[in-house]
Amino acid sequence: MSLRIYGNRQLKTLPGQDTRPTLARVREALFNIWQGEIADCRWLDLCAGSGSIGAEALCRGAAQVVGIEQSARACDVIRQNWQNVAAAEQSFRVIKGDVVRCLNALNGQTFDRIYFDPPYASGLYGPVLDAIDTLQLLAPAGELAVEHSPKSLTIPPLTHLNVCREKVYGNTALTFFHAE
Repeated sequence: MSLRIYGNRQLKTLPGQDTRPTLARVREALFNIWQGEIADCRWLDLCAGSGSIGAEALCRGAAQVVGIEQSARACDVIRQNWQNVAAAEQSFRVIKGDVVRCLNALNGQTFDRIYFDPPYASGLYGPVLDAIDTLQLLAPAGELAVEHSPKSLTIPPLTHLNVCREKVYGNTALTFFHAE
């Protein structure tokens, strides 16, 4: 499968639908919403898949991108993709493992932008949102975008995160949170 991002750059992907790349129109909408906020930011890409969202953030000037992905094969593809688009002054790191456990390892760090796109039926929404909230991984002026089915997103009680907007793009929805 061929995937292109900002600047007409082509990314590698794994065959099949294991990594389910975010639809181009959703990716474009996300970056339009966050335009002007990406340069020099710290970006966290959860359930990174092919790494297209993190690659796009690097292309648009993010200073640091951290990706978490469970699949070892996908992690290899992400590293290759990010290496091909990152400038010398940008840093990136790909972490392989369970997203909730890996979030705990990031305790003490904050990110200006967080993108979370798990498999819709994975049951990860509650535990990951709770971990981001509890660990206060979102910087005070930052935003978190959660990709999900428009028909279902159960938000657990959160102390430090509030929904600030919701957008629907056909069979895909984005719910945005800001830090309280």
